[in-house]
Amino acid sequence: MTALKLTEVIEVIRHTLVVFASCALFACSGSDSPTPQAPAAASSPATAAPQQNSAATNARAAQSNEPAAAAPQPQRMSQAERQAAVGERQFQEGSHYERLTPQQPTVETDGDLVEVVEVFQYNCPACFSFEPYLEQWLAEKPDYINFVRLPAPWSAQSELHARAYYTAQALGITDETHSAIFREFHVNRNMLASEDALADFFADYGVDEETFAATFNSFAVHTKMQRGKDLVQRYRVSGTPGIVVAGKYLTGGQMAQSYENWFAILEELAAVEWAEKGQ
Repeated sequence: MTALKLTEVIEVIRHTLVVFASCALFACSGSDSPTPQAPAAASSPATAAPQQNSAATNARAAQSNEPAAAAPQPQRMSQAERQAAVGERQFQEGSHYERLTPQQPTVETDGDLVEVVEVFQYNCPACFSFEPYLEQWLAEKPDYINFVRLPAPWSAQSELHARAYYTAQALGITDETHSAIFREFHVNRNMLASEDALADFFADYGVDEETFAATFNSFAVHTKMQRGKDLVQRYRVSGTPGIVVAGKYLTGGQMAQSYENWFAILEELAAVEWAEKGQ
C-alpha cells in the first residue's frame, strides 16, 4: 500500500476533527451501517508492538542452550489488596457501568482469569478510533485479564465482516488481519462488501481462494457466528465499541466520557472480580 499524499493526510485530519466533535464519546448504534471515516488523529497513542512468538523464542533459547522463559503467572492479590478492590469503588453502577442481571456466559470457557470483551464492528468509525488506545492498553493490562474480541453482526455488512473475523481466527491470522481490515475499510475506502472482496483481501495474507471459501462457509465459523450473535444480545450492547467484564458488567464511551476513564472503569471491575475469585 502506498503512503498517503499530503492532501490525503490533510483530509484525514479534517475528517477526524469532524468525527471527534460530532461524536462526543463515540458509539455506533446497532441500527447504523456506517460509511468509511478517517482514522484517528496522529496524536493518538501508537499501536503497541506485537509480542514475540513463543515458539520462536523457545527455538532461539534451545539454540543458545538457555532454558526458555516460563510463562508468567497471573498476579495474586494480598488480603489487603482484595479488601481494597472490593470495598473502595471509584466508579458507580448506573453512572459508569451497568450490571447485567442475571450474569451472562463468557465468550471463552476458561474461568481462571477475568474475561474482558470488546464488542466491535469493523465498519464502525468509533471502533476504528478506539483501536490504537486499546492496543496500547493491551500491552500494559493486568495479566489476570483475558481479553476477547466479539464482532457484532447488526447489519448485512457487519455480519459479513464478523464472518471474516472468525475466518481469520480459524486460520490463525487474526494478529495480521485485524488492524488491517480496519485500515482497509476506513483509510483505503474498500468496504469489503462481498465474499469475493474479502477473498481478495485474505489473499494478501497467503490464503488461497479455495481455503478462504471453505473456512468462511464452514460449520465452525457458522457456529461462532450464531453464538456471537446470541452473546451480543445477552450483553445488551446497543452501541459499539462496548466493553463487557466477566459477563457481569457493561460499560461504554458514553458512560466513561473519556478513554482514560474507560480503561480505569474496566480495570476496577476486573480487579473486583479477581479479588472475589480469592486470587
